[in-house]
Amino acid sequence: MSSSGSPMTDQPENDIELSNESTTAEIETPPSGTEEYFGAAFPAAQRYAEHLATTGIEWGLIGPREVDRLWTRHILNCAVVAEYIGENDVVGDVGSGAGLPGIPIALMRPEAKIVLIEPMERRIEWLTLVVDDLGLKNVRIVRARVEELVDEEMFTVVTARAVKAMTTLIEWTREVISPGGRILALKGASVEGELVKAKKLIKRYRLSQPQIHVVDGGGILEVPSRVVEIVKK
Repeated sequence: MSSSGSPMTDQPENDIELSNESTTAEIETPPSGTEEYFGAAFPAAQRYAEHLATTGIEWGLIGPREVDRLWTRHILNCAVVAEYIGENDVVGDVGSGAGLPGIPIALMRPEAKIVLIEPMERRIEWLTLVVDDLGLKNVRIVRARVEELVDEEMFTVVTARAVKAMTTLIEWTREVISPGGRILALKGASVEGELVKAKKLIKRYRLSQPQIHVVDGGGILEVPSRVVEIVKK
């Protein structure tokens, strides 16, 4: 794992240490079937949840009210994207923030290569500490905006969660997706309206018609995730 971001210099040393104190009692209990879904990666997923619930909140990467729904609304909501990721994929996670969905995908697909793309230095520092602690050897961290990576990076898949409208996401990522590569975007209930607005761009750039996958992780999620898939022809 490597990072192109420079180390933070404006934080006290004791402010960037990850907490070893377990907060399991405060975190949402994983839904039935979660351990089987993650398999061997489940202990690392639990550790990731603890990071989100402690330093993730302290550093402002996730809101304190999210602790009681970390698994359903965040970790599992993102992990299901891995169902559309192959072992040979190179995944660029755009605006990774707290590592969502990139880190859950990396846990689920250790053979795939995951690149967490994030422009903010403080988030880069947090991601670096967490990825190192989890021992994710299939993850790189790049401090940049995805549109700055043209001619530097090429991905078979780009992922995004709560990152701009589909029109913007298409414009930002189309030149870093390899032919036959895909956008996999986690979206909410308003996604149909976003796709209507994106129709002209999809036609202009010769992208496939979007597919909306409604995924519940084999029944684990009561509220399924919506994954929009668009293929670059």
